[in-house]
Amino acid sequence: MEGLLLSIHVLAGIVFVGGSAVAASLFPRYAPVAAGVVVNPAAVGAPAGPRPEPQEERSRAVAVALHRITRVYGVFGVVVPVVGIALALVQGRMDEIWVNVSMILTAGAGGLLALQIYPRQRDALADPDDGGRLRTLSMLAGIYNLLWAIVVVIMIVRPGAYP
Repeated sequence: MEGLLLSIHVLAGIVFVGGSAVAASLFPRYAPVAAGVVVNPAAVGAPAGPRPEPQEERSRAVAVALHRITRVYGVFGVVVPVVGIALALVQGRMDEIWVNVSMILTAGAGGLLALQIYPRQRDALADPDDGGRLRTLSMLAGIYNLLWAIVVVIMIVRPGAYP
């Protein structure tokens, strides 16, 4: 049973959390900006160097698809903590600090996605601005990804785990 739960937990994390993290990170690059506004690609997370005109790579259709992926994979991502809690219960690890810290960070990441990133993406699609909203979205996506990276490290290192 542990092997099955661990497999589901890890696979769901890779597919759903990874998918929502990539979609949230890419959204600002493709989201529309107000007509006549030229956005510096480096300001929304694009690498520096020779690039096509920023307006040429913007695609509302791609941004809509990334917004949908953020939502759907974010919802399916609930499998990760649910199965993780089941696994911790089966293993008798619910009282270990690394499990509790991971749950808190996971709740924070989920809340950030549901309460900040997704609604701001929706607003950016409905009413494009000069790119300021997209810079904020890039920052929030970075924080979301950082929270998950910390959770992964905690899951590997397991600080405070019983021997």
